[in-house]
Parts: sequence; C-alpha cells; structure tokens
Amino acid sequence: MENKLLIAGFGGQGVMVIGQLLGYAACSAGKQATFLPTYGPEQRGGTANCTVVISDEEIGAPYTDSIDVLIAMNAPSLKKFLPKVKQGGVVLVNESMCDEKIDRDDVEGYYIPAVDIANEIGSQKVANIVMLGAYLNKSGSLTEEQMMDTVKVKLGKRPELLEYNRIAIRKGIEFTS
Repeated sequence: MENKLLIAGFGGQGVMVIGQLLGYAACSAGKQATFLPTYGPEQRGGTANCTVVISDEEIGAPYTDSIDVLIAMNAPSLKKFLPKVKQGGVVLVNESMCDEKIDRDDVEGYYIPAVDIANEIGSQKVANIVMLGAYLNKSGSLTEEQMMDTVKVKLGKRPELLEYNRIAIRKGIEFTS
C-alpha cells in the first residue's frame, strides 16, 4: 500500500504540522514515509504545502505528479492542486475557509467545516487536526491510536492542548464517516 498526499493552505494553518505528524506516525508504525515541504516567500499568510508519501515498501522519490489525497485548507489550494489528484482519489476541503466546489466527478470529495468544528471544541488552532482526523478515516493508512501516540510525543509540550487534539482527530473521523 502506498498513499500519496498533498496538504496545502496558507502559512499558519498548520499544513506542515499535518505533514510532519503523518510522517512521524507512519515511521513509528513501521512504515516508510517521506515529507517534502514547500513554502511561499512569506511565513504566515503566504502559501505553504507539503507532499507526504506513506508506504509499506521503500519509497523511490518524495515528489509525485499525481496524488491519492488532497487536503485543501483554503480556496487557492483547492484550485491549484485539484488537477494533481488522480482519478478515484480523495479531496478533503476545509469548508470553513473555502466556498469553492470540486469541479470533478472522478474524485471523492468531502467538505469539512474544520474551523467551525475547532471553535466548537474550544481552540481554532486544532482546525488542521480536524482535517488530519478526516484523512485518517478516508485513507486507512494509520489508526487513530497511532496518530494520538505521535501527537503526544510531538505536541505534548503543551499537555493542556492534548485533549483538544484528541477530540479534533475524533471529530474529523466522525465527520467523514
């Protein structure tokens, strides 16, 4: 099994955090993973995207022209990267920041109000983690438990936020079930 994923949005939306968490969780689960970040000229507010490949076997290259899953955190990202999603792929759209619609019928699309869900949880900062939960549910590449183990290690310096992250993952999974 190999899963090629592109996560894209504005700087500050946690795009790189999603990619890093997936890479760490995959490696911890005994899989192979690559993480290739790309930044725009600015940090916050500029463009940011990363490509993550998770595989049961050795990965030849971190870059790919076609992807299995796109996580679009905003409208410009959906517009720019939707053509890279292969036929039969999955597109996860942060509906709170994107009113654009997927204009393809050969992909499976999900609109997740991630910012709204994060606000209901109590912290807008976990909108990216809501999207991560949606990805876990749709890809099947990692389990919720494997991801939470990684979240505890990588984001555990602020234990008061761990519960927000756990709930955010769960809400993302539930929303796409």
